[in-house]
Amino acid sequence: MRTGSEPATARSALRARLWLSVWGLAWAVFGTVAFVLVGRPGWAAACGVLWVVATVDMAMILKHMREGPHYQPGRDVPPYEPVDDRPPLRRPPQHRHP
Repeated sequence: MRTGSEPATARSALRARLWLSVWGLAWAVFGTVAFVLVGRPGWAAACGVLWVVATVDMAMILKHMREGPHYQPGRDVPPYEPVDDRPPLRRPPQHRHP
């Protein structure tokens, strides 16, 4: 639901997210290789999982960047309440004890 308080030009910082993802990917690759070389398979597996997560994150960021900006209503569009077809909830009676 729009509240009217959001900025008219709100955008996700996709370029910043992309560079942070690249940074995380580089460290995950470095960690995986380093831990394999020193014989720590558990830590290498953990870095490998982080490598996969960073790769998937980067793919999603690149997908969003290729999609481009989406429609966002401007300042002239007033906030609105969604249509609610449900009947109002009835509260049970409150019991008062002396």
